[in-house]
Amino acid sequence: MGKLTSLRPRLSTLRSKLASAPVTRQERDRVRDHRPWRRWYKTGRWQRLRMAILLRDLFTCQWPGCGRIEAETSLLVADHRQPHRGDAALFWDEGNLWCLCKSCHDGAKAREENRLDA
Repeated sequence: MGKLTSLRPRLSTLRSKLASAPVTRQERDRVRDHRPWRRWYKTGRWQRLRMAILLRDLFTCQWPGCGRIEAETSLLVADHRQPHRGDAALFWDEGNLWCLCKSCHDGAKAREENRLDA
């Protein structure tokens, strides 16, 4: 059976890797928000557009086969049918938006987009 002292050299290299990882929420957000268009989601204009899409679609998930009606708007997503990737015209286009329930958005839609990106 090996001695525990043999782990010591490995732990020091692990510490150096952990030291460079973001520690606070602000640091994590700063690293993640390197795309300037992410700020558009925090604007009043987006909040109004999002609510208009949810109302237009009658708070009903538009994913084929779902049709879930959700009164709790925090469980609904105004999703871009075609990913905008920073294109302002595509981002703000009402015709490019639809209402999805959170589970369809985070599950089926995410899998479809990952498949297309691969």
